Amino acid sequence: MIKENISKVLSEQVNAEYYSAYLYLIMSAYADRTGFKGVANWLFIQAQEEMAHGTHIYQHILERGGAPAFADVKTPEAALGSIKDVFKKVVAHEEYVTGLINNIATIALKENDHATYNFIMWYVNEQIEEEASANEILNKIDFIGDNLSLLYNLDVELSARVFTDPFSNTAD
Repeated sequence: MIKENISKVLSEQVNAEYYSAYLYLIMSAYADRTGFKGVANWLFIQAQEEMAHGTHIYQHILERGGAPAFADVKTPEAALGSIKDVFKKVVAHEEYVTGLINNIATIALKENDHATYNFIMWYVNEQIEEEASANEILNKIDFIGDNLSLLYNLDVELSARVFTDPFSNTAD
């Protein structure tokens, strides 16, 4: 049986994952409206991943005999600015989520909840990839500067991203 405080912090993470999905959907819609269809695609895929993460964590709570607690999902701020500003916000948000995930790992260890610790380590590793991917795109945007041809090429590159459910082949 999962401890109440572990169930609580995991439920809060479910909420944070759904907030992340909303945030990326708002960003995706913004990019789409401004003509960056590839950026919009990348952000839409990111939103789908966040929804999958939230559902996966929710299922873990249930599998451990816990009762997920649901809270309102805050509406993200819609003021975004340039595509560079969007990816600065993506990087900052992923760094914030990394802190949340690390906190869960710390609490799980303190509570000797090795099942949750093992479970959350997948997310610790995922956050390394999330931050690296967002930083790579931001670095490319910095390199591109005002070169519209290179910005167009980046947009085309980002349009190739497809959603793959990270949990379709796992028993977690």
